[in-house]
Amino acid sequence: MRFLLAAALLMAASVPAAAQQRPDPAAVQAAQREAIAKTAMMDGVWRGTAWTMLPTGRHDVVHTERVGPFLGGTLKLIEGRAYNADGTVGFNAFGIVSYDPAKKAYSLRSYAMGQAGDFPLELRPDGYTWQVPGGPKALVRYTATIKDGTWHEVGDRIVEGAAPVRMFEMKLKRVGSTRWPAGDPVPMK
Repeated sequence: MRFLLAAALLMAASVPAAAQQRPDPAAVQAAQREAIAKTAMMDGVWRGTAWTMLPTGRHDVVHTERVGPFLGGTLKLIEGRAYNADGTVGFNAFGIVSYDPAKKAYSLRSYAMGQAGDFPLELRPDGYTWQVPGGPKALVRYTATIKDGTWHEVGDRIVEGAAPVRMFEMKLKRVGSTRWPAGDPVPMK
């Protein structure tokens, strides 16, 4: 143990003083909490309908979202789950919304269907917009409006030189609160 402590002290001493300076963690976290608080409209448990266009045609599902703050309100976690007509889970996604005070920018880290990526998130007073690459000279833009207990989100595939094509839509109602993900942590003893 002494060896590890001595090695850490030696490495810290060899780093130039300018490189050792970091932003004050308390100030960074305060800025993150303030920014993530603006996403409180998303918090809770949501249920409704959604559809997406697949190569085989339109696919309708019952869709749910559960959303809550984490790490003292410095992050927002989101789980989306869609149920097929037979009750099986047809889609499951996980997202992490974060805020970088140095860049003054939100981002969404998304995990879905075996894929993951980091995408800029633009927060609006009544929702958000984010987009993912959608092929050569194309993107898919998701736009959500959350107001009066209703979450309406659409996804449009936008190809350069063509009209946008709607490929996704969900309409959810807030059905309650949740202690997820911060609730019920593992106790010390």
